[in-house]
Amino acid sequence: MSAIIEIDHLSKRYGSGTAALNGVSLKINEGEILALLGPNGAGKTTMISIICGLVTPTGGTVRVGGHDIRTDWRAARKLIGLVPQEIALEPFEKVIDCVRFTRGLYGAGPDEAYIEKLLRSLALWDKRDARTRELSGGMKRRVLIAKALSHRPKVLFLDEPTAGVDVALRREMWSVVRDLSADGVTIILTTHYLEEAEDMADRIGVINRGELLLVKPKAELMGEFGKKHLTIDLYEPLSELPHSLAERGLTLSKDGLTLGYDYDTRADRTGIARLLGDLTQHGIAVRDVATKQSNLEEIFMSLVADKPEEATA
Repeated sequence: MSAIIEIDHLSKRYGSGTAALNGVSLKINEGEILALLGPNGAGKTTMISIICGLVTPTGGTVRVGGHDIRTDWRAARKLIGLVPQEIALEPFEKVIDCVRFTRGLYGAGPDEAYIEKLLRSLALWDKRDARTRELSGGMKRRVLIAKALSHRPKVLFLDEPTAGVDVALRREMWSVVRDLSADGVTIILTTHYLEEAEDMADRIGVINRGELLLVKPKAELMGEFGKKHLTIDLYEPLSELPHSLAERGLTLSKDGLTLGYDYDTRADRTGIARLLGDLTQHGIAVRDVATKQSNLEEIFMSLVADKPEEATA
């Protein structure tokens, strides 16, 4: 699969001396959904803003569809749609005119059939003649998505697109995103709803303090960093763990009825069979066992735990 975005040693340092990006290199494949995760101030928005031509980098290069964003910026920007975090709309303009106007800014000719299809897909057709100031926050964010898609971009950036949107609207938006990805549009999203990234993304990148810590396929990331937690329910409460079991990393609940055990699924031996045998030898009767896989939020927190954030964008 060919890369539609090529980022090579991208850096950004502000006049204050703050380094927002430190030599970030990344290739984003055509048609994939890439989730970019990081704490507030990690550098996510700075990177998106540079690619979209809103911020000038200090160093490095970016190509979109083979076009350098600085020397061939017109061609690069025609391939990009951006849904920003902030809701900024002309309050007295009609919804449909907002979309038409943005399409014109990219040099695209009139296409009423496409605009109607786009507005219907975002449940905005019935609101096409409404002034944007009359819309709810969720509806306004849909208008931003429609504007970003008005010129049929090949790459769509979604910077916290579902912030402030209710659950129903969020699901509808992600349905649209899946359809776009199926049509070959490359999606790069930032989100604080980690369950969305876990559900939607093909690959996941983690950025912190301006450095790209990793980019991996979601399944590989979950397999490499995800651990499982074994919960063992007992018939009778324990007042304390036998010393030999405590050394195995077992934990005991306050009521003495539940044991916990973390293990790595990639290990040749998980130690579960031996553990259950040791419980039997100590006369501890097991009522039930259950396992739980680490989720993306837990993996993310483990990656950035030792890297306190700085005040970057």
